[in-house]
Amino acid sequence: MSAIGTGEAAARDLSSPAAIVLAIGGLYVGQSIIGGLTFIALPSVLRDRGLPLDQIGLTYLAVLPWALKFLWAPAVERYRLPSQGRSRSRSIVLVTALISAAGLCLASLVGPTSLVPLIGVFVLIALAASTGDIACDGHAVEALSERHHGWGNAAQVGGAYLGSALGSGLFLVLVARLGWGIATLAMAALLLVLALPFILSPAPPSPGLRTHQPSLRQALRRKDMRIGLLLAAIYVVAQKWGVAMLGPFLIDSGLDLVSLGIVNGVGGMAVGFACALLGGALVRLWSARTVMMLALVLQAVSLAGLAAAAWNGGAPQPVLLGLALASSSGVMALGFVALYAQFMALSDPRQAGIDFTLLQCMDALVSMAGGIGAGWVSQHFGYGTCFALAAAFALAAAPLAAALSVRAARSQPVARNLPAPAANA
Repeated sequence: MSAIGTGEAAARDLSSPAAIVLAIGGLYVGQSIIGGLTFIALPSVLRDRGLPLDQIGLTYLAVLPWALKFLWAPAVERYRLPSQGRSRSRSIVLVTALISAAGLCLASLVGPTSLVPLIGVFVLIALAASTGDIACDGHAVEALSERHHGWGNAAQVGGAYLGSALGSGLFLVLVARLGWGIATLAMAALLLVLALPFILSPAPPSPGLRTHQPSLRQALRRKDMRIGLLLAAIYVVAQKWGVAMLGPFLIDSGLDLVSLGIVNGVGGMAVGFACALLGGALVRLWSARTVMMLALVLQAVSLAGLAAAAWNGGAPQPVLLGLALASSSGVMALGFVALYAQFMALSDPRQAGIDFTLLQCMDALVSMAGGIGAGWVSQHFGYGTCFALAAAFALAAAPLAAALSVRAARSQPVARNLPAPAANA
Protein backbone atom coordinates (compact mmCIF):
# COMPACT_ATOMS: atom_id res chain seq x y z
CA MET A 1 0.00 0.00 0.00
CA SER A 2 1.31 3.46 -0.87
CA ALA A 3 2.11 5.73 2.06
CA ILE A 4 2.62 9.48 2.29
CA GLY A 5 3.37 11.88 5.07
CA THR A 6 0.79 12.30 7.82
CA GLY A 7 0.40 15.98 7.06
CA GLU A 8 -0.51 15.25 3.43
CA ALA A 9 -2.96 12.55 4.52
CA ALA A 10 -4.67 14.90 6.96
CA ALA A 11 -5.02 17.56 4.30
CA ARG A 12 -6.39 15.06 1.81
CA ASP A 13 -9.03 13.71 4.20
CA LEU A 14 -10.54 17.18 4.56
CA SER A 15 -11.52 17.17 0.89
CA SER A 16 -14.69 15.51 -0.34
CA PRO A 17 -13.87 12.65 -2.75
CA ALA A 18 -17.02 13.44 -4.75
CA ALA A 19 -15.98 17.09 -5.15
CA ILE A 20 -12.47 16.10 -6.18
CA VAL A 21 -13.78 13.61 -8.75
CA LEU A 22 -16.19 16.22 -10.15
CA ALA A 23 -13.43 18.81 -10.47
CA ILE A 24 -10.86 16.55 -12.11
CA GLY A 25 -13.59 14.93 -14.22
CA GLY A 26 -14.35 18.29 -15.85
CA LEU A 27 -10.68 18.69 -16.75
CA TYR A 28 -10.47 15.19 -18.21
CA VAL A 29 -13.57 15.87 -20.32
CA GLY A 30 -11.99 19.09 -21.61
CA GLN A 31 -8.68 17.43 -22.43
CA SER A 32 -10.50 14.68 -24.29
CA ILE A 33 -12.54 17.18 -26.26
CA ILE A 34 -9.21 18.37 -27.65
CA GLY A 35 -8.12 14.79 -28.31
CA GLY A 36 -11.38 13.79 -29.99
CA LEU A 37 -11.35 16.91 -32.13
CA THR A 38 -7.71 16.46 -33.15
CA PHE A 39 -7.43 12.72 -33.70
CA ILE A 40 -10.97 11.66 -34.67
CA ALA A 41 -12.91 14.64 -36.00
CA LEU A 42 -10.10 16.45 -37.82
CA PRO A 43 -9.00 13.42 -39.90
CA SER A 44 -12.63 12.91 -40.93
CA VAL A 45 -13.02 16.58 -41.93
CA LEU A 46 -9.78 16.47 -43.90
CA ARG A 47 -10.79 13.27 -45.69
CA ASP A 48 -14.17 14.82 -46.51
CA ARG A 49 -12.25 17.63 -48.19
CA GLY A 50 -10.22 15.16 -50.25
CA LEU A 51 -6.83 15.07 -48.51
CA PRO A 52 -4.81 11.82 -48.98
CA LEU A 53 -4.46 9.41 -46.07
CA ASP A 54 -0.70 9.81 -45.68
CA GLN A 55 -1.16 13.57 -45.16
CA ILE A 56 -4.04 12.98 -42.76
CA GLY A 57 -1.78 10.76 -40.69
CA LEU A 58 0.43 13.81 -40.07
CA THR A 59 -2.23 15.19 -37.72
CA TYR A 60 -0.84 12.74 -35.17
CA LEU A 61 2.18 15.05 -34.85
CA ALA A 62 -0.06 16.93 -32.42
CA VAL A 63 0.50 14.02 -30.03
CA LEU A 64 4.14 15.16 -29.69
CA PRO A 65 3.63 17.39 -26.60
CA TRP A 66 1.74 14.58 -24.89
CA ALA A 67 4.62 12.24 -25.68
CA LEU A 68 7.33 14.64 -24.46
CA LYS A 69 5.66 16.33 -21.48
CA PHE A 70 7.78 14.22 -19.14
CA LEU A 71 10.64 16.59 -20.05
CA TRP A 72 9.01 19.55 -18.31
CA ALA A 73 6.95 17.57 -15.79
CA PRO A 74 9.65 17.87 -13.06
CA ALA A 75 9.67 21.67 -13.35
CA VAL A 76 5.87 21.79 -13.31
CA GLU A 77 5.71 19.42 -10.34
CA ARG A 78 8.26 21.42 -8.33
CA TYR A 79 6.30 24.61 -9.00
CA ARG A 80 3.02 22.87 -8.18
CA LEU A 81 4.37 21.45 -4.91
CA PRO A 82 6.54 24.11 -3.26
CA SER A 83 8.58 23.05 -0.25
CA GLN A 84 6.14 24.99 1.92
CA GLY A 85 2.65 26.29 1.26
CA ARG A 86 -0.40 25.22 -0.69
CA SER A 87 -0.44 23.37 -3.98
CA ARG A 88 -0.50 25.57 -7.10
CA SER A 89 -2.49 23.11 -9.21
CA ARG A 90 -5.37 25.56 -9.79
CA SER A 91 -3.19 28.37 -11.15
CA ILE A 92 -1.51 25.96 -13.59
CA VAL A 93 -4.88 24.70 -14.81
CA LEU A 94 -6.24 28.25 -15.21
CA VAL A 95 -3.36 29.41 -17.41
CA THR A 96 -3.27 26.28 -19.57
CA ALA A 97 -7.06 26.30 -20.05
CA LEU A 98 -6.93 29.90 -21.29
CA ILE A 99 -4.12 29.07 -23.73
CA SER A 100 -6.00 26.01 -25.05
CA ALA A 101 -9.15 28.04 -25.62
CA ALA A 102 -7.17 30.80 -27.36
CA GLY A 103 -5.58 28.17 -29.60
CA LEU A 104 -8.98 26.89 -30.70
CA CYS A 105 -10.01 30.48 -31.49
CA LEU A 106 -6.91 30.74 -33.67
CA ALA A 107 -7.77 27.42 -35.35
CA SER A 108 -11.16 28.85 -36.27
CA LEU A 109 -9.36 31.53 -38.28
CA VAL A 110 -6.82 29.20 -39.92
CA GLY A 111 -9.44 26.80 -41.31
CA PRO A 112 -9.22 23.09 -42.19
CA THR A 113 -7.57 23.46 -45.59
CA SER A 114 -4.25 24.99 -44.46
CA LEU A 115 -2.83 21.75 -43.08
CA VAL A 116 0.65 22.83 -41.90
CA PRO A 117 -0.46 25.97 -39.97
CA LEU A 118 -3.40 24.04 -38.56
CA ILE A 119 -1.17 21.25 -37.23
CA GLY A 120 1.06 23.93 -35.69
CA VAL A 121 -1.92 25.43 -33.85
CA PHE A 122 -3.02 22.04 -32.55
CA VAL A 123 0.52 21.32 -31.35
CA LEU A 124 0.33 24.57 -29.32
CA ILE A 125 -3.05 23.54 -27.91
CA ALA A 126 -1.66 20.12 -27.02
CA LEU A 127 1.33 21.75 -25.31
CA ALA A 128 -0.96 23.75 -23.04
CA ALA A 129 -3.39 20.90 -22.37
CA SER A 130 -0.65 18.38 -21.63
CA THR A 131 0.96 20.77 -19.13
CA GLY A 132 -2.36 21.22 -17.37
CA ASP A 133 -2.74 17.46 -17.32
CA ILE A 134 0.45 17.10 -15.27
CA ALA A 135 -1.13 19.17 -12.51
CA CYS A 136 -4.49 17.40 -12.81
CA ASP A 137 -3.03 13.88 -12.61
CA GLY A 138 -0.78 14.76 -9.71
CA HIS A 139 -3.68 16.33 -7.84
CA ALA A 140 -5.86 13.25 -8.45
CA VAL A 141 -3.32 10.76 -7.11
CA GLU A 142 -2.40 12.78 -4.03
CA ALA A 143 -5.90 14.08 -3.19
CA LEU A 144 -7.76 10.75 -3.42
CA SER A 145 -7.04 8.09 -0.84
CA GLU A 146 -6.18 4.66 -2.19
CA ARG A 147 -9.68 3.33 -1.56
CA HIS A 148 -11.04 6.11 -3.80
CA HIS A 149 -8.60 5.57 -6.69
CA GLY A 150 -11.35 3.74 -8.55
CA TRP A 151 -13.35 6.96 -8.61
CA GLY A 152 -10.34 8.70 -10.11
CA ASN A 153 -10.02 6.02 -12.81
CA ALA A 154 -13.73 6.37 -13.60
CA ALA A 155 -13.32 10.15 -13.92
CA GLN A 156 -10.35 9.70 -16.22
CA VAL A 157 -11.81 7.12 -18.56
CA GLY A 158 -15.46 8.14 -18.34
CA GLY A 159 -14.46 11.79 -18.81
CA ALA A 160 -12.22 10.79 -21.69
CA TYR A 161 -15.07 9.13 -23.58
CA LEU A 162 -17.54 11.88 -22.81
CA GLY A 163 -15.01 14.47 -24.00
CA SER A 164 -14.06 12.42 -27.05
CA ALA A 165 -17.73 12.09 -27.93
CA LEU A 166 -18.17 15.86 -27.71
CA GLY A 167 -14.93 16.61 -29.56
CA SER A 168 -15.52 14.10 -32.35
CA GLY A 169 -19.31 13.82 -32.44
CA LEU A 170 -20.76 17.22 -31.52
CA PHE A 171 -17.94 19.01 -33.30
CA LEU A 172 -18.56 17.17 -36.60
CA VAL A 173 -22.27 17.97 -36.43
CA LEU A 174 -21.48 21.64 -35.78
CA VAL A 175 -18.98 21.72 -38.65
CA ALA A 176 -21.56 20.26 -41.03
CA ARG A 177 -24.38 22.55 -39.85
CA LEU A 178 -22.65 25.81 -38.89
CA GLY A 179 -19.17 25.66 -40.40
CA TRP A 180 -15.64 25.20 -39.10
CA GLY A 181 -15.27 28.63 -37.48
CA ILE A 182 -18.34 28.52 -35.24
CA ALA A 183 -17.71 24.88 -34.35
CA THR A 184 -14.18 25.55 -33.07
CA LEU A 185 -15.28 28.65 -31.13
CA ALA A 186 -18.00 26.61 -29.45
CA MET A 187 -15.42 24.03 -28.37
CA ALA A 188 -13.21 26.81 -26.95
CA ALA A 189 -16.07 28.12 -24.80
CA LEU A 190 -16.90 24.59 -23.63
CA LEU A 191 -13.28 24.04 -22.50
CA LEU A 192 -13.43 27.05 -20.20
CA VAL A 193 -16.77 26.02 -18.70
CA LEU A 194 -15.48 22.53 -17.92
CA ALA A 195 -12.38 23.89 -16.17
CA LEU A 196 -14.38 26.11 -13.79
CA PRO A 197 -15.17 23.48 -11.10
CA PHE A 198 -11.45 22.78 -10.64
CA ILE A 199 -10.35 26.43 -10.83
CA LEU A 200 -13.02 27.56 -8.33
CA SER A 201 -12.55 24.64 -5.92
CA PRO A 202 -11.02 25.49 -2.53
CA ALA A 203 -7.32 24.82 -2.17
CA PRO A 204 -6.48 22.05 0.32
CA PRO A 205 -4.63 23.03 3.52
CA SER A 206 -0.85 23.12 3.36
CA PRO A 207 0.64 19.74 4.33
CA GLY A 208 3.65 21.39 5.94
CA LEU A 209 7.27 20.99 4.93
CA ARG A 210 7.92 18.75 1.89
CA THR A 211 11.29 17.02 1.94
CA HIS A 212 11.00 14.90 -1.22
CA GLN A 213 12.45 16.49 -4.35
CA PRO A 214 10.39 15.38 -7.38
CA SER A 215 12.50 14.26 -10.33
CA LEU A 216 12.60 11.93 -13.31
CA ARG A 217 15.59 10.16 -11.83
CA GLN A 218 13.59 9.14 -8.78
CA ALA A 219 10.99 7.56 -11.07
CA LEU A 220 13.33 5.84 -13.51
CA ARG A 221 15.54 4.32 -10.84
CA ARG A 222 12.56 2.19 -9.70
CA LYS A 223 12.22 -1.21 -11.36
CA ASP A 224 8.41 -1.21 -11.15
CA MET A 225 8.25 2.03 -13.15
CA ARG A 226 10.54 0.68 -15.87
CA ILE A 227 8.39 -2.43 -16.21
CA GLY A 228 5.29 -0.22 -16.21
CA LEU A 229 6.64 1.79 -19.15
CA LEU A 230 7.12 -1.37 -21.19
CA LEU A 231 3.64 -2.56 -20.22
CA ALA A 232 2.15 0.77 -21.34
CA ALA A 233 3.92 0.62 -24.72
CA ILE A 234 2.79 -2.91 -25.54
CA TYR A 235 -0.77 -2.32 -24.38
CA VAL A 236 -1.21 0.93 -26.31
CA VAL A 237 0.16 -0.59 -29.54
CA ALA A 238 -2.36 -3.39 -29.26
CA GLN A 239 -5.33 -1.17 -28.40
CA LYS A 240 -4.86 2.04 -30.38
CA TRP A 241 -2.98 1.42 -33.61
CA GLY A 242 -5.85 -0.38 -35.29
CA VAL A 243 -8.41 2.37 -34.70
CA ALA A 244 -6.25 5.28 -35.96
CA MET A 245 -7.78 5.06 -39.46
CA LEU A 246 -11.30 4.18 -38.34
CA GLY A 247 -12.80 7.59 -39.17
CA PRO A 248 -11.39 7.77 -42.71
CA PHE A 249 -12.43 4.12 -43.27
CA LEU A 250 -16.05 4.92 -42.38
CA ILE A 251 -15.98 8.03 -44.58
CA ASP A 252 -14.66 5.96 -47.51
CA SER A 253 -17.36 3.37 -46.77
CA GLY A 254 -20.04 5.96 -47.50
CA LEU A 255 -20.79 7.52 -44.12
CA ASP A 256 -21.28 11.31 -44.20
CA LEU A 257 -19.92 13.69 -41.57
CA VAL A 258 -23.25 14.26 -39.84
CA SER A 259 -23.91 10.53 -39.46
CA LEU A 260 -20.35 9.92 -38.31
CA GLY A 261 -20.67 12.77 -35.83
CA ILE A 262 -23.87 11.32 -34.38
CA VAL A 263 -22.30 7.87 -34.12
CA ASN A 264 -19.13 9.20 -32.48
CA GLY A 265 -21.14 11.51 -30.22
CA VAL A 266 -24.21 9.68 -28.99
CA GLY A 267 -22.97 6.16 -29.61
CA GLY A 268 -19.41 6.73 -28.45
CA MET A 269 -20.50 8.54 -25.31
CA ALA A 270 -23.07 5.92 -24.33
CA VAL A 271 -20.93 2.87 -25.10
CA GLY A 272 -17.68 4.34 -23.78
CA PHE A 273 -19.17 5.63 -20.53
CA ALA A 274 -21.05 2.38 -19.87
CA CYS A 275 -17.95 0.30 -20.53
CA ALA A 276 -15.84 2.58 -18.32
CA LEU A 277 -18.23 1.88 -15.44
CA LEU A 278 -18.18 -1.82 -16.31
CA GLY A 279 -14.39 -1.76 -16.40
CA GLY A 280 -14.23 -0.19 -12.96
CA ALA A 281 -16.54 -2.86 -11.56
CA LEU A 282 -14.59 -5.68 -13.21
CA VAL A 283 -11.26 -4.34 -11.93
CA ARG A 284 -12.63 -4.48 -8.38
CA LEU A 285 -14.22 -7.90 -8.96
CA TRP A 286 -11.29 -9.55 -10.77
CA SER A 287 -8.08 -7.54 -11.21
CA ALA A 288 -6.62 -4.92 -13.52
CA ARG A 289 -4.47 -7.59 -15.16
CA THR A 290 -7.45 -9.82 -16.00
CA VAL A 291 -9.47 -6.94 -17.42
CA MET A 292 -6.56 -5.83 -19.63
CA MET A 293 -6.24 -9.32 -21.07
CA LEU A 294 -9.99 -9.49 -21.73
CA ALA A 295 -9.92 -6.12 -23.48
CA LEU A 296 -7.02 -7.13 -25.73
CA VAL A 297 -8.79 -10.31 -26.85
CA LEU A 298 -12.02 -8.41 -27.54
CA GLN A 299 -10.08 -5.77 -29.48
CA ALA A 300 -8.50 -8.46 -31.63
CA VAL A 301 -11.97 -9.81 -32.48
CA SER A 302 -13.32 -6.34 -33.36
CA LEU A 303 -10.34 -5.47 -35.55
CA ALA A 304 -10.50 -8.83 -37.32
CA GLY A 305 -14.13 -8.05 -38.17
CA LEU A 306 -13.14 -4.66 -39.58
CA ALA A 307 -10.36 -6.27 -41.62
CA ALA A 308 -12.81 -8.78 -43.08
CA ALA A 309 -15.23 -5.99 -43.97
CA ALA A 310 -12.48 -3.97 -45.67
CA TRP A 311 -11.21 -6.95 -47.68
CA ASN A 312 -14.74 -7.92 -48.75
CA GLY A 313 -15.46 -4.46 -50.08
CA GLY A 314 -17.65 -3.38 -47.20
CA ALA A 315 -20.41 -4.65 -44.95
CA PRO A 316 -23.92 -3.56 -43.95
CA GLN A 317 -23.71 -0.17 -42.29
CA PRO A 318 -25.08 -1.37 -38.91
CA VAL A 319 -22.36 -4.03 -38.81
CA LEU A 320 -19.63 -1.50 -39.58
CA LEU A 321 -20.92 0.94 -36.99
CA GLY A 322 -21.22 -1.81 -34.39
CA LEU A 323 -17.63 -2.93 -34.96
CA ALA A 324 -16.41 0.67 -34.92
CA LEU A 325 -18.15 1.46 -31.63
CA ALA A 326 -16.96 -1.79 -30.09
CA SER A 327 -13.30 -1.19 -30.93
CA SER A 328 -13.00 2.58 -30.49
CA SER A 329 -15.35 3.07 -27.52
CA GLY A 330 -16.41 -0.10 -25.74
CA VAL A 331 -13.25 -2.19 -25.65
CA MET A 332 -10.96 0.82 -25.28
CA ALA A 333 -12.90 2.14 -22.28
CA LEU A 334 -12.99 -1.27 -20.65
CA GLY A 335 -9.26 -1.78 -21.00
CA PHE A 336 -8.01 1.69 -20.19
CA VAL A 337 -9.78 1.77 -16.83
CA ALA A 338 -7.59 -1.21 -15.95
CA LEU A 339 -4.44 0.34 -17.44
CA TYR A 340 -4.96 3.62 -15.54
CA ALA A 341 -5.49 1.64 -12.35
CA GLN A 342 -2.02 0.23 -12.96
CA PHE A 343 -0.68 3.76 -13.57
CA MET A 344 -2.12 5.04 -10.27
CA ALA A 345 -0.72 2.08 -8.37
CA LEU A 346 2.73 2.73 -9.83
CA SER A 347 2.71 6.49 -9.08
CA ASP A 348 4.46 7.76 -5.96
CA PRO A 349 2.12 10.33 -4.31
CA ARG A 350 5.13 12.50 -3.45
CA GLN A 351 5.72 13.12 -7.17
CA ALA A 352 2.57 11.76 -8.76
CA GLY A 353 2.57 14.38 -11.51
CA ILE A 354 5.91 13.08 -12.78
CA ASP A 355 5.25 9.36 -12.41
CA PHE A 356 1.80 9.38 -13.99
CA THR A 357 3.03 11.73 -16.71
CA LEU A 358 5.92 9.43 -17.58
CA LEU A 359 3.54 6.51 -18.09
CA GLN A 360 1.13 8.65 -20.11
CA CYS A 361 3.97 9.90 -22.30
CA MET A 362 4.74 6.36 -23.33
CA ASP A 363 1.05 6.03 -24.26
CA ALA A 364 1.18 9.24 -26.33
CA LEU A 365 4.50 8.46 -28.04
CA VAL A 366 3.31 5.03 -29.14
CA SER A 367 -0.04 6.50 -30.25
CA MET A 368 1.68 9.13 -32.39
CA ALA A 369 3.88 6.58 -34.12
CA GLY A 370 0.90 4.32 -34.67
CA GLY A 371 -1.27 7.07 -36.14
CA ILE A 372 1.37 8.04 -38.70
CA GLY A 373 2.21 4.41 -39.48
CA ALA A 374 -1.44 3.37 -39.80
CA GLY A 375 -2.02 6.13 -42.34
CA TRP A 376 0.96 4.95 -44.41
CA VAL A 377 -0.05 1.27 -44.28
CA SER A 378 -3.67 2.07 -45.16
CA GLN A 379 -2.64 4.31 -48.06
CA HIS A 380 -0.27 1.74 -49.61
CA PHE A 381 -1.70 -1.64 -48.56
CA GLY A 382 -5.33 -0.93 -47.74
CA TYR A 383 -7.48 -0.69 -44.63
CA GLY A 384 -7.81 -4.48 -44.41
CA THR A 385 -4.08 -5.00 -43.94
CA CYS A 386 -3.93 -2.25 -41.33
CA PHE A 387 -6.78 -3.73 -39.27
CA ALA A 388 -5.50 -7.32 -39.64
CA LEU A 389 -1.99 -6.48 -38.44
CA ALA A 390 -3.43 -4.63 -35.45
CA ALA A 391 -5.70 -7.58 -34.60
CA ALA A 392 -2.79 -10.03 -34.67
CA PHE A 393 -0.71 -7.84 -32.37
CA ALA A 394 -3.60 -7.37 -29.91
CA LEU A 395 -3.98 -11.12 -29.59
CA ALA A 396 -0.24 -11.64 -29.11
CA ALA A 397 -0.02 -8.80 -26.58
CA ALA A 398 -2.49 -10.31 -24.08
CA PRO A 399 -0.08 -12.80 -22.42
CA LEU A 400 2.79 -10.29 -22.61
CA ALA A 401 0.74 -7.63 -20.79
CA ALA A 402 -0.30 -10.12 -18.12
CA ALA A 403 3.28 -11.19 -17.44
CA LEU A 404 4.53 -7.58 -17.23
CA SER A 405 1.70 -6.65 -14.87
CA VAL A 406 2.72 -9.44 -12.49
CA ARG A 407 6.39 -8.39 -12.61
CA ALA A 408 5.51 -4.73 -11.96
CA ALA A 409 3.43 -5.67 -8.91
CA ARG A 410 6.23 -7.83 -7.49
CA SER A 411 8.80 -5.08 -8.00
CA GLN A 412 6.72 -2.31 -6.40
CA PRO A 413 8.00 -0.87 -3.10
CA VAL A 414 5.95 -1.78 -0.03
CA ALA A 415 5.84 1.83 1.10
CA ARG A 416 6.89 5.18 -0.28
CA ASN A 417 7.27 7.11 2.94
CA LEU A 418 10.95 6.30 3.30
CA PRO A 419 13.39 9.17 2.73
CA ALA A 420 14.75 9.34 -0.78
CA PRO A 421 17.85 11.19 -1.87
CA ALA A 422 17.12 14.39 -3.75
CA ALA A 423 17.81 14.23 -7.45
CA ASN A 424 17.44 16.61 -10.32
CA ALA A 425 15.90 15.65 -13.63
